[in-house]
Amino acid sequence: MTLFDLVIRSMRKNIKHYYLYFFALIFSVVLYFVFATLQHDAAVIEKSAKSMNMAAAFKAAGILLIFIAGIFVVYANAIFLKRRSREIGLYQLIGLTKGAVARLLIIENALLGAGALIIGIGAGMLVSRVFLLLLMKLIGYDGFIAVSFSLAAIIQTAVVFVAIIILTSAQMLVAVYRNTLLDLFNADKKGEHPKKPKTVVSAVLALLGIGLIIYGYWLSGRMINEMLFFNMLAVLASTILGTYLVFRVTISWLFYQIRARKQGHLGLHNSLSLAPLMHRMKANANSLTIITVLSAMTLAMVAGSYSLFYSSEKMAQTSMPFDFTFTNYPNEEGLADEFAEELKVAGIDFKQASINALDTGGMLDISSRYWSGANNVRPSVSFYMAEQLRAAGKDVQIPPKGSAISHDMNLHLEAKPEEFPATLTIMDNDLELPIQVVAVEKDSIMNMNLGGSPMIVSEETFAELEGNLVTDEDSDWSLVIETFQVPDDDQRAKASAIFMQDKYAGGAPTEYRMDYHTLYQNAIQTNGLLIFIAGFLGLVFLISTGSILYFKQMTEAEQEKQGYATMRQLGFTVQDIMRGIVRKQLFVFGVPLLIGLLHSIFAIKAASFLFMSDITVPASIAMSLYALIYLVFAFLTVGYYRKTVKAAL
Repeated sequence: MTLFDLVIRSMRKNIKHYYLYFFALIFSVVLYFVFATLQHDAAVIEKSAKSMNMAAAFKAAGILLIFIAGIFVVYANAIFLKRRSREIGLYQLIGLTKGAVARLLIIENALLGAGALIIGIGAGMLVSRVFLLLLMKLIGYDGFIAVSFSLAAIIQTAVVFVAIIILTSAQMLVAVYRNTLLDLFNADKKGEHPKKPKTVVSAVLALLGIGLIIYGYWLSGRMINEMLFFNMLAVLASTILGTYLVFRVTISWLFYQIRARKQGHLGLHNSLSLAPLMHRMKANANSLTIITVLSAMTLAMVAGSYSLFYSSEKMAQTSMPFDFTFTNYPNEEGLADEFAEELKVAGIDFKQASINALDTGGMLDISSRYWSGANNVRPSVSFYMAEQLRAAGKDVQIPPKGSAISHDMNLHLEAKPEEFPATLTIMDNDLELPIQVVAVEKDSIMNMNLGGSPMIVSEETFAELEGNLVTDEDSDWSLVIETFQVPDDDQRAKASAIFMQDKYAGGAPTEYRMDYHTLYQNAIQTNGLLIFIAGFLGLVFLISTGSILYFKQMTEAEQEKQGYATMRQLGFTVQDIMRGIVRKQLFVFGVPLLIGLLHSIFAIKAASFLFMSDITVPASIAMSLYALIYLVFAFLTVGYYRKTVKAAL
């Protein structure tokens, strides 16, 4: 029998163990090839050329995708090498040298890798168009989409996975040459023998783990200050360390307390669930911590990106409450009338309204930390009449005489509620006009490219300010803004195309030429790309971690098979045994998922200032889908255990 014949026989024998690993490897190739195809697609390249963020995001996501796939394959290979250690020892026992055994494993690994690569690339070609259509739909691309054959994507995928196969082959060499025959035959018998924990030390560390997680949650809601970066590091460190202590000490300590109360008489169900977990908790603490933390980060990334996409319209409306605006500045004189006439010619319905404003030009002082801190910043503030804004269709409050309401989004995020009412004083030569800022709202009432920090005052207060500040018609204080609202979405796109003509630029730089429709399209494009990448990476991570947990439970099921046979001989039914096993799987899959969900909820809550609308619905949908797919692996594991228990006798 040649070495190659032995390889074929070995692969046939181990097909029942390798089928999911092989499928997961194929799935990783498919996803990476699809991602590489998108990177080299003409339509995506065209979009990336217009957006540096899009190009950079694709590169960063590609590197992260390689990292996730590499870690998954190496980790899974380590599990299967340990599972096959007895087989490797037998090969050496019948006379094969370590070099021959290593070559056998490397050939087998190369065949599996080559097969996965060929099948994965073939399947990737079939589904690439689906992912491309999804991406282009998310970023609002309406043109014809055709997927072209990409040799660069094939080469890129082949290079990445050949490197991963080489890495796993080196891993096999180390496993063969570093282990003795005795180590190989006893590898599956190396268990964690639980030792009685030191009660006081374990209790302190157990409480410390819970306390660190609670502290991380508490700090996550108070991060937005001048020490934001250090607060983020503190939250991350306390949450990770706390999670590790929970798995390594807290849960183990609780298990020992349960066993102590039962005086060692655990019963059937606890013997099949609690006892195996106690024996392996030390070894599993690292992997469960990593899976939990990365699950939380992935959940937060997916839910956060979906929430941003969900909030795109609200964010655009907040930044651009009016579709189009023109001012009475000399460089824009007459443009509003010309634009209105052109809209009429194009048959576009619109509502035009004039808004008067007083721009302070920075000549003020205010008793708020946000504005008058160590740097004594004196911002520009623009005053608007609440009555005029209401007439233009904006739902705003009318403040009392001598008072103002701020609609500065940044001030709303950073200022503390107790700082208001605050006194704002307008200074013009010897003139000082105090105004009470009674409240701060997050919704803007004027387009972000106009004026300074927006303030709303009553018509009476506005007239008083204007009478004191405006001394002639050419005063820089006075500003008239012509606003346009187009109610129909389709017509708004046509109006935006008219507005973006060079003749309406008024000499302003390109970055200042912005309208609601353009801003909304940019937000959809950016957030659509973000949710696509986050979802893509989340799917890869989900498949990887779910598969790793499944592989580990497959190994444990094989190790415990003799015990199941003994229980069946004693008269226990399959259902009796499965009740204990299901309890174990609820812990192995459920606890990391639940803690990860809890971590992600607080992470999203900490980043909620980024979202301009209620994110409960999108975050719940993203988390539910993630949990649903994750629990599929739990059901697969239970199914594998059931087959093992049935076959034990």
